[in-house]
Amino acid sequence: MKARDLTVLLSVILIITMLIIPLPTWMLDFLIITNISLGLLIILIAMNTNEPLQFSIFPSLLLLVTLFRLGLNVSTTRSILSQAKAGNVIDTFGSFVVAGNVLVGFVVFVILIIIQFVVITKGSERVSEVAARFTLDAMPGKQMSIDADLNAGLISEQQARERRQKIEQEADFYGAMDGASKFVKGDAIAGVIIVIINMIFGIIIGMVQQGMPLGEASETYTLLTVGDGLVSQIPALIISTATGIIVTRAASDGNLGQDISKQLLAYPTMLYVASATIFLLGVFTPIQDIFTLPIALLLAFGAFQLSRVEKQRIVSEEEVEEDIQTEEFKSPESVVSLLQVDPIEFEFGYSLIPLADTSQGGDLLDRIVMIRRQLALELGLVVPVVRIRDNIQLQPNEYRIKIKGNEITRGELLLDHYLAMSPGVEDPEIVGIDTVEPAFGLPALWIPDDLKERAELSGYTVVDPPSVVSTHLTEIIKKHAHELLGRQEIKQLIEHLKESHAALVEDVTPDPLSVGEIQKVLSKLLKENISIRNLPTIFETLADYGQMTKDTDLLTEYVRQSLSRQISKQFGDDQSTLKVITLSGSVEKRIAESVQQTEHGNYLAMDPNDSQAIFDSITTEIKRVNEVSPMNVLLCSPAVRMYVRQLIERYLPDVAVLSYNELEPELEVQSIGVVNVS
Repeated sequence: MKARDLTVLLSVILIITMLIIPLPTWMLDFLIITNISLGLLIILIAMNTNEPLQFSIFPSLLLLVTLFRLGLNVSTTRSILSQAKAGNVIDTFGSFVVAGNVLVGFVVFVILIIIQFVVITKGSERVSEVAARFTLDAMPGKQMSIDADLNAGLISEQQARERRQKIEQEADFYGAMDGASKFVKGDAIAGVIIVIINMIFGIIIGMVQQGMPLGEASETYTLLTVGDGLVSQIPALIISTATGIIVTRAASDGNLGQDISKQLLAYPTMLYVASATIFLLGVFTPIQDIFTLPIALLLAFGAFQLSRVEKQRIVSEEEVEEDIQTEEFKSPESVVSLLQVDPIEFEFGYSLIPLADTSQGGDLLDRIVMIRRQLALELGLVVPVVRIRDNIQLQPNEYRIKIKGNEITRGELLLDHYLAMSPGVEDPEIVGIDTVEPAFGLPALWIPDDLKERAELSGYTVVDPPSVVSTHLTEIIKKHAHELLGRQEIKQLIEHLKESHAALVEDVTPDPLSVGEIQKVLSKLLKENISIRNLPTIFETLADYGQMTKDTDLLTEYVRQSLSRQISKQFGDDQSTLKVITLSGSVEKRIAESVQQTEHGNYLAMDPNDSQAIFDSITTEIKRVNEVSPMNVLLCSPAVRMYVRQLIERYLPDVAVLSYNELEPELEVQSIGVVNVS
């Protein structure tokens, strides 16, 4: 055990000993001086803290110090009543401070008690109670503010964790201070009672047991009692003051002395006003100039000095700022800092500020939190923090979404309208501003609030502006999820998987597959809207086939086949029958014969006329089928699946290309179209 810890334990044992065992007067003198020193140390520390949490042990320390002081009271009371003496320190306070007049000393002691109990202790108790209540009430708002800053990219995960921990510590501290302030109040009451007991029973013991006359007994025991009360209440008053300082202290960059001097002397002009007031007070009243004139001159001199210092400070700050700006332009670091590119940015015009402003009822930040959670569940992707900012270069009602610094899309919102999409049968009474639903490109109308209920009754899909933009943002992130999955993100996913599947991860990386190769496989899955949340299954497949090939296209096909249950559920939409368009045998044969095998992998080397003919046939068949029922699944053999996808992905990105091996046997497949090329 460390020496510091042992010292604290021995101190607590000493306090308990003081309550039971009589102590010699020389030890009482030592402990009384220790008590005064401890009180001074506590108040000095309280004045030099920048915020209350820097002295977080204060509530517990307050209990121990109060118990120590009460133990001293018990020991000194025992010594006074049994021996009519309590050591040199109490005698000195009783004779020197009282100055031979017991009544004056008693009055001074009573005044100290009143100051401590009525003014300082009562105020500290009330402030502690209110601070604890307000701190607890403010916790939800502070937590939401931290989440908002985190989502906006203003702070990191580590900073958010530290802020949340600080909020919890503040709540615990002020709750403890609310209870600890009762110790101070009880100590003041106990001090009064102990003094009364010492005085009354001391006189009785002096007269009955010591045989003293009434006057001698009164003088002796009153002197000792007042001395004991003073040496006890002075440290108590100091610690009560420290309690008040702690609970009234607001967080700042400096200690109490710095804050007082900085804020009290922040306005030199006011010192001139105070100086003139004191000077006129001496001129127009009977108060002698010898008292008012020096103070007035001192205030005026202080104001002059502060004004001069303030001017010098402003000039020096301007020079430093110019130097910093010059250095920033010259230094390479200023250029390097501009190279940072945010993964996802959402910019909006000034009319759309209420979307993100929580004080105006905006919930965009909360919606983005939900989007990140939703995509983590759907795609298994940890979406990066979305940077949200206003941009005066945009139109007032316009917004745009950027991925890695490049604009992907933009849209327009009318905050005082609703977006209504027709069910197919138009209602002539539903009129509004023609527009296009940004996420899916459907024709829509911006309708006023008074038409909302009528549109819903007519079967229109009515959406509020925040839902429009959050849906648009969700679809854009889904579409470009593969771009957001870099090596660093893959490293994080691997570390997370390693916590539960360490052996599996070791079988895959760094040998036979590197992080970059794993990233390519997972990106290819996300590019075709296949969730990578089932990482254990994906890594099992990579562990099985990674030894045989490093071709990421081929590895992706193996992984897709291992995810057949997931893919069947995703595209089967919980139905027993999946409607698809299939490729004819001749088309698949033509594609297979055009595959070229090289040492760097396989690629499709088809004649442009043949590839155009196949593409046109696929497009025609999809349009024909969609006229009857919406369907976007193209089914082919495993050998040509990835080449068919390469053929159509640029112009038909929403068409899913599946192979027979990616569908579960119990899923019934119904072909409603066949792609043929003559």
